[in-house]
Amino acid sequence: MENAAVDPIPVVALGNDGDGLAQTTAGRVFVPGTVPGDEILLTSQTDTHGTLERVVSPGSTRVTPPCSLFGTCGGCRLQHMARPAILEWKAGRVVETLRHAGFDTVPTPVTRQVSPHGRRRVDLAFRRAGKEIVLGLHRRRGAVVDMTECTLLAPALLALLAPLRAMLHSLPAVHAGGDIQINLLDSGPDLLIAMDGTPDTNDRRILAEFSKTHGIARISLHARPPETLAQAGPVFHHFDGVRIVPPPGAFLQPAREGEEAIRNAVVAGLPRKGLKAGIIELYAGCGTLSFALATHAKVHAYEGDRAALACLKQASGGTRVLPALRDLNRQPVMANELAKSAAVVLDPPHAGAGAQMAQIITGKPRCVIYVSCNPVALQRDLTPLAQAGYRLDNLTVIDQFLWSAEVEAVCVLTLPATRPRR
Repeated sequence: MENAAVDPIPVVALGNDGDGLAQTTAGRVFVPGTVPGDEILLTSQTDTHGTLERVVSPGSTRVTPPCSLFGTCGGCRLQHMARPAILEWKAGRVVETLRHAGFDTVPTPVTRQVSPHGRRRVDLAFRRAGKEIVLGLHRRRGAVVDMTECTLLAPALLALLAPLRAMLHSLPAVHAGGDIQINLLDSGPDLLIAMDGTPDTNDRRILAEFSKTHGIARISLHARPPETLAQAGPVFHHFDGVRIVPPPGAFLQPAREGEEAIRNAVVAGLPRKGLKAGIIELYAGCGTLSFALATHAKVHAYEGDRAALACLKQASGGTRVLPALRDLNRQPVMANELAKSAAVVLDPPHAGAGAQMAQIITGKPRCVIYVSCNPVALQRDLTPLAQAGYRLDNLTVIDQFLWSAEVEAVCVLTLPATRPRR
């Protein structure tokens, strides 16, 4: 319904998705593009959402967005808010999540925030628009917005977008459009492309020339399994000095600074004694944490993705990493094995650890280090640990998804020793 409010409406908080929470006479509504402290007017309002007309009086944390595409491009939600305030909000959200999980004492979090222009992984869509290719992100529930600038992307990736548009336009296999994932590896950009046509010899020639000209390590077709369409040289990346060969579309933390902050927090959380019993690492991926952990103890690294595990196996020779294939939701590592470890380290997917948590609770390992990218899953997975008597010793909150509502957290939990009865 139309809202003809004359008096400005105060924005009192941020919702979990980063939209401002405004206090209207009819109740609270979510208003994108606002920050706490704003006094605003709305053009329209439903039961739960409002549309911003203008800001009458700005809140103290409101800033000018650094990117002219903000509000159109779907990549950022909070560029109108000062970065220190965003980090403070994210840290507060994680602390509140852990309190809801049942931890009476939540330590003051160590906080880290990555720098702009540091993102090395991006998923983009591309569409034919007349004689041009539009390449970028979808606006909220809308069309693709051409990414002509970006305050997130690493300069090497941003510089690649213009020649990439020209190359995609020349591909016969691109009819209406497709999607492309780019990882910036140590060997250079690694591309995984999905197209709405089937690439032929001419497409492969164009891709090979593009790969050679622009130093693209590899271009692969999104298929099962992925097919290499062009490769200009060896494909490689390093985790803690160990050289790996990532599969196409491999998972990387979005920023190198964020990866380092996570790794440092995990390693710092390891127990100082008893590491001879070894570490169990769940959801090991290609070894983001594995090789750092292996400098302290033997690591039993479990991963369910075959391509990631093959990468980890190939790189683990001569290290103390022992990789194993395991679908941890269908076949979790059992409680008796977990109980014998010095520490259990897990970095589960966005949905959380699922069935694996029941075995951790039953096994009661002395130390659990949980890396989370989703506060909802974090609360669900850690609630039974709080109920089982685990103590939250250390908390690190990392903002590596700049200007978004996403947040990373590293929680170090220990189970206090019980005195034996006489």
